[in-house]
Amino acid sequence: MAETRPSPSMAALAEWCARWLGAPPAAELFRTGHLSAVTGLRLTDGREVVVKVRPSLPRLAGCAAVHRALWKAGFPCPEPLVDLQPLNGFAASAEVHVPEVQDVPQGDVTGLSAAALARLVELAPSPGRVPSLAPSPSWVGWDHTQRELWPRPEDRDADLNASPGPQWLDRVAAAVRHRLLAYTGHPVVGHGDWHPENLRWQGSELAAVHDWDSVICQPEPAIAGFAAVSFLGIDPSAPMAGEEDSAGFLDAYQRARGLRWRSEDVAAFWAAGLWQRAFDARTQSPDVDPERLLTQDDARARLYRAGLDPDLVA
Repeated sequence: MAETRPSPSMAALAEWCARWLGAPPAAELFRTGHLSAVTGLRLTDGREVVVKVRPSLPRLAGCAAVHRALWKAGFPCPEPLVDLQPLNGFAASAEVHVPEVQDVPQGDVTGLSAAALARLVELAPSPGRVPSLAPSPSWVGWDHTQRELWPRPEDRDADLNASPGPQWLDRVAAAVRHRLLAYTGHPVVGHGDWHPENLRWQGSELAAVHDWDSVICQPEPAIAGFAAVSFLGIDPSAPMAGEEDSAGFLDAYQRARGLRWRSEDVAAFWAAGLWQRAFDARTQSPDVDPERLLTQDDARARLYRAGLDPDLVA
């Protein structure tokens, strides 16, 4: 069952801040969040902080360790102030508030976004140096250990394996998951939710990356493949990355990393991106036309790039 999204009161936040940050809030700056409750606060000592509250999961310890390691390495992200501490049965943490700047870079969006992800992967600690990041969030969770095809979404109480949906999406997801499970690439640490709302820019310079609960440990082509379908956005009301946009991201990422991937690496890249699109489409299919997120033509093109049968969509 999907976890309940927390909604901490100001009194609970004040008590938590006084204990773990040494000062209570003087003013609330904002509230936001999807799977978590994210509150910006100005403390009585003048500091501006962000407190994030979410269901307590074992993988969050690894996420916090990666966030802190990358901040220490000089990667642009908010300074972590307090690692996971309890708040009304949930897990809360705090970081320095980074003033908002634009969410789209000035210049080559594809190249800048790909290079930013490449730098993150380069600076991230090796998987063995942080606590486990398993299981991956559902939208990138082809590597789940359940017997069924689909993992359970975090944001709704739904069993996708038991609910009706477009059969072609199930066939596509099964094929790309099989391809990824057979892939033997070395796992690295990266970001699993690489879309504009989580990145902030100052001109062409990356100012900050947010949402460190979405850190994952997967093969590098898969991490790049997820980013290649989300880097322009994940809301179907605006243009999303098409096949050629993803191909451009693939080229830019390899250049930034100084890599030239083998055919099986490239196939894993395309399979991973298609998993994410198929999962999002399948999750939202009860509410919206799934082809708003993944058209059959785009699925065929991505299947072909992944070395799979485009007729699975038929």
